[in-house]
Amino acid sequence: MAARLRIASWNINSLRLRLPLLRVLADTLDPDVICLQETKVQDSEFPQAAPAELGYPHALWRGMKGYNGVAIFSRRPIAAHDIAPDWCARGDCRHLCVTVAAEGGPIELHDFYVPAGGDIPDRAANPKYGHKLDFIAETRAWFAARTGLARAVLVGDLNIAPLDCDVWSHRQLLDVVSHTPPETEGLLAWQNAGFVDAVRHFVPAPEKLFTWWSYRNRDWRASDRGRRLDHAWVTPDLAPALRGWQVLKDARDWERGSDHVPVSIDLAV
Repeated sequence: MAARLRIASWNINSLRLRLPLLRVLADTLDPDVICLQETKVQDSEFPQAAPAELGYPHALWRGMKGYNGVAIFSRRPIAAHDIAPDWCARGDCRHLCVTVAAEGGPIELHDFYVPAGGDIPDRAANPKYGHKLDFIAETRAWFAARTGLARAVLVGDLNIAPLDCDVWSHRQLLDVVSHTPPETEGLLAWQNAGFVDAVRHFVPAPEKLFTWWSYRNRDWRASDRGRRLDHAWVTPDLAPALRGWQVLKDARDWERGSDHVPVSIDLAV
């Protein structure tokens, strides 16, 4: 019988600031693997003892000072799997790939932090938006070229809410970065290059589902003006192995919490 593999993903929005909340996440979700984004800590200052103290003896990270950064903590053995290019030749620590030991064979796990894209949805007026579009086009092309990709999982803050039901108001957010047509079309093309949406496998459209609520909205739960920016995808061969999912909405109320909440999926692998 295949063992459960629970993978949780969270944009922690500063690892050192919110390190104590990882204990709450671990106790609440009991994940086997934790994928973090926006750690905002350079490798030389990473709290190296923290993963093992949380019960995750295997850990890898890739970070830079003040911005971006990704990390993976695991109870199971992991190994760096550096097969991807330097996206957009930026060297900006937005992706970490590892293999995770599993009974049925290793799982290729990708942890992504996609550029936010600034505020203006215009490539000429806002280079950050152009970078975001280039990033998702490059990732789509790279994964599309990997014919036969199997036993792979992709998680992270992809900073795009691709479906109409992934935002509180499709009409009002069409011109807002994270839900503009070039972004949503680009992200869905990337997904279709070799993955299925693991969370929408359980919660199909048109049901609303969000993972992010702005800090600007004090009564976020009452207004519920959210977006689904955090995702978990699996290759089609793993879709039958999906056993469960969680969006830890209560994490939005954690003291000094992130504006994102953790997302997890369960696989029988």
